[in-house]
Amino acid sequence: MRWGVEQRLEFIEFRLFWEGSINRADIKQCFGVSIPQASKDLTLYQERAPGNMDYDNRSKCYVAADKFVLRFLDPDPYVYLAQLRSVAEGTVPAHDSWIATLPSADIALTPARDIEIEVLRRVLDAVRESASVDIFYQSMNRSRPDPIWRRITPHGFGYDGFRWHARAYCHLEYRFKDFLLPRILEVGGKETPGATGEQDWHWNNYFDVIVGPHPDLTESQKKVVAKDYGFDHGNGILSVRYAMLFYVLKRLGLLGDATKQSARTQHIVTVNRKETEAALEKAELQL
Repeated sequence: MRWGVEQRLEFIEFRLFWEGSINRADIKQCFGVSIPQASKDLTLYQERAPGNMDYDNRSKCYVAADKFVLRFLDPDPYVYLAQLRSVAEGTVPAHDSWIATLPSADIALTPARDIEIEVLRRVLDAVRESASVDIFYQSMNRSRPDPIWRRITPHGFGYDGFRWHARAYCHLEYRFKDFLLPRILEVGGKETPGATGEQDWHWNNYFDVIVGPHPDLTESQKKVVAKDYGFDHGNGILSVRYAMLFYVLKRLGLLGDATKQSARTQHIVTVNRKETEAALEKAELQL
């Protein structure tokens, strides 16, 4: 079966599962197929998933049957919410989402970081070719208050929840560092690489952060926090690259001693705090 047809069958099941109904126009609008083709897709779905949907003469659409059984879709609440978030952020147009009736939603916005398209293309090109590249970079280093040209060998990208950076070997400081994409003002020519990604120990090795509910919470509150974060046996383990450890802890509010913060606002703490402090030092960072 062609992937296009398989995808449309999944779309039919998505609408039936999350919204309870679908019609030919939905398929036509989403995939740009003809009405006859949309009818064939619905017929095929009935053949492949008999008893999953009924035709409602009043609403002129197919509705999910009482004994609906998933055949093509492995539903994930995070996939649905990711689509909702993308639409709310404006990164995906509403008509490109599989959600027919978008519920009212809003998100905690952060200022959009200005990443030049050409900068990203050139850095990606260097990563693909395992090459070094000159960049005109504005750092926040006191010793280099003005932007300078420097050479890096990029091998990956990191996202801290707010901004993207290139992970690269710095030919100026002879070590691996993070370079924020918005601070790369220009990109120059490519040359032979320096150290490669395979040599970036902090990128290729992981540390397990053990996270648990704040000790000042009640037992019922601890249980719901554990459920909220998907912790097993009350605690959870986050396997984090050493190169991303600082960012993860910062985003979760765990850079400081979370047990000293109010349990009303900081619901989780680092259980293995001493080991985590040692891991940050190993990652060349300190609390």
